[in-house]
Amino acid sequence: MTSLNRRLLLRAGALSVAAMPASRRAVAQEGWRPSQTVRIVVPGAPGGTTDLMARFLASHLQSRWGQNIVVDNRSGGGGTVGTLEVVRSRPDGHTILLGNIGPQAIAYSLIRGMQYQPGDLIPISGMLRGPNVLVVNPAVPVRSVPEFVAYLRKNPDRLSYGTSGLGQSVHISGVLFHQLIGLPGTAAHFRGSSPAQVSLIANDVQYMFDNLPTMVEHIRSGKVRALAVTSADRNSQLAELPALRETMPELAGYDVNTWFGAFLPAGTPAAVVQSLNAEMKVLLDGPETRTRFAALGGVPDYRPPAEYGAFVQAEIEKWGTVLKKEGLQVEAD
Repeated sequence: MTSLNRRLLLRAGALSVAAMPASRRAVAQEGWRPSQTVRIVVPGAPGGTTDLMARFLASHLQSRWGQNIVVDNRSGGGGTVGTLEVVRSRPDGHTILLGNIGPQAIAYSLIRGMQYQPGDLIPISGMLRGPNVLVVNPAVPVRSVPEFVAYLRKNPDRLSYGTSGLGQSVHISGVLFHQLIGLPGTAAHFRGSSPAQVSLIANDVQYMFDNLPTMVEHIRSGKVRALAVTSADRNSQLAELPALRETMPELAGYDVNTWFGAFLPAGTPAAVVQSLNAEMKVLLDGPETRTRFAALGGVPDYRPPAEYGAFVQAEIEKWGTVLKKEGLQVEAD
């Protein structure tokens, strides 16, 4: 994510609050308020979409709650290190997890001996939902998914794909892709999206599935070549790109959306849950947010806590099936 995109997105958060009618501002301000600095834990490195969403939320909450909001990046263990930090925190509303599909869905089936379970967190609301995108280094002589698959077949063991961490959605997007085309894939895991992107641009890895919001500027600048999006349908920001499922019969069942959302530790009082959810609704319902998220290739994903919890559980089950088929499981750090 470029610094310009970050500044524009954070500015959009402030504008959406300022433009909100006074009646809506008053309703959202009722209920629980923090009494000290609030920490938003990001279970990944700076620069990725999870980090971006955390900083967008932090800017909004700081202006609304009148308390200092800090973003704390705790990468490692495919997002489980940062998640465990929140699980072990005091459930008083002053520690929030800005999580994602990796540690909040995939990890439960991927990691043997997990130190936390779904019940250790309270899902609050989604934040952003959008596709991943399959990109290649421009040195790879392909311009379509069928050409790419043919190239993989002719060059076994010569290409590898970068990921933002073992078990992250960008990794499992690659796992599912290789399952469906019937070819093994070699993954190179990094501590976050940014270092993986650097390696891709340097051609140290040759292809990558990554969140569209963090990859879109590299695509537009020509540093990487996009082949397809992972969602069932095309994305309006790169409408010329096909969905993977429309490129080859083998990929007809491919449908992956990555997602980001807020969680609190189990035991957090209902008033805190309701207050944070209400503030997220204010932020995500704002027209400036929708416009900015669309420019990044995603959509706001506000949901009430019960609905969001059901969605997360469905994702846990979906990715458990994929991982079981792959026989992929690792020991906890």
